[in-house]
Amino acid sequence: MILYRLRCEGEHEFEGWFPNSASFERQAEKGLLSCPYCGGHDITRALMAPAIRRGSGDAPVMPDTPDAPPAQLPDTVALPDAAMALLQKMRDVIEGHCVNAGEQFAAEALKMHRGEKEATAIYGSVTEDEREMLDDEGVEVLTIPWVRPADS
Repeated sequence: MILYRLRCEGEHEFEGWFPNSASFERQAEKGLLSCPYCGGHDITRALMAPAIRRGSGDAPVMPDTPDAPPAQLPDTVALPDAAMALLQKMRDVIEGHCVNAGEQFAAEALKMHRGEKEATAIYGSVTEDEREMLDDEGVEVLTIPWVRPADS
């Protein structure tokens, strides 16, 4: 996995994890990335300081860099509650409109990708090995935090 420091057109900086650089490029080109602060979709990689190892057994040492101030959210946004509500809404929509493939998600997604099965909206779980296999096959999947359902 690669950790990139990202920047949107609004100059907000944030981090993103990607299986490889090609995955970042594909997602950015298709507009699948968005800024968590403003929702902007014009995302580029920001300059990052490399981790430097002193010796074979030493932990990486980051070069001294001034801490950048965090991007400011509007005062009306309560991020934890708003984020939880959004993730609960996403779960509700996914469960209402997609088929739960469970642990067979990777196999089913691959069959659809290869045209062996009619494409339909599915969700489920994958192992890290299955995720890598899907990425190698060119099957794009999205991982979202699967939060508890809303109480109401």
